[in-house]
Amino acid sequence: MIEDRFLVWRFNRGDTAAMCRIYQKYRDGLLKVAAALLSDKSAVEDVLHDVFVEFAQSTGRFQLKGSLKGYLAVCVANRARDRNRTLRRRAGSLRPEPDPPDTISPEEAAEVRELVEKMGQALAQLPDEQRQTIVLHLQSKLRFHEIARLQGISINTVQSRYRYGLDRLRASLNGQVKS
Repeated sequence: MIEDRFLVWRFNRGDTAAMCRIYQKYRDGLLKVAAALLSDKSAVEDVLHDVFVEFAQSTGRFQLKGSLKGYLAVCVANRARDRNRTLRRRAGSLRPEPDPPDTISPEEAAEVRELVEKMGQALAQLPDEQRQTIVLHLQSKLRFHEIARLQGISINTVQSRYRYGLDRLRASLNGQVKS
């Protein structure tokens, strides 16, 4: 957190090395957030690029009011949500199958792909607010109060979205997942 505040201070003074460090520090985690919310790999990279371009344009006036990681994760989630809305207006999209790990048998790999596909489909069926809350909490490891502050909503709303989202995931996957 102290490093982030120092990086933001340097960033606001035009230090490009600070911007590079912020990008390097958070890139992988933000890609995971975008990938969890988007189905298209190229869109994942585009969303991250758009967020950092917009962030870079705020040089000199950016004010950190909490966690930089949380701020960037919410920016990525918002941009991903906007991208999904645009895609839904044009046409539905399918989540591509991830590559299975090399250390498992072909049968296990097929099971993993099927399970990941079902989970992705169930997650994609959630309302944007619930999906975003689940991803920010589980993938980005943000606490409910951080999500609430960053989104400008109450912590009770965040907790409700999370709980209802998990309930919907359970209901959607009930009977589809082996115990």
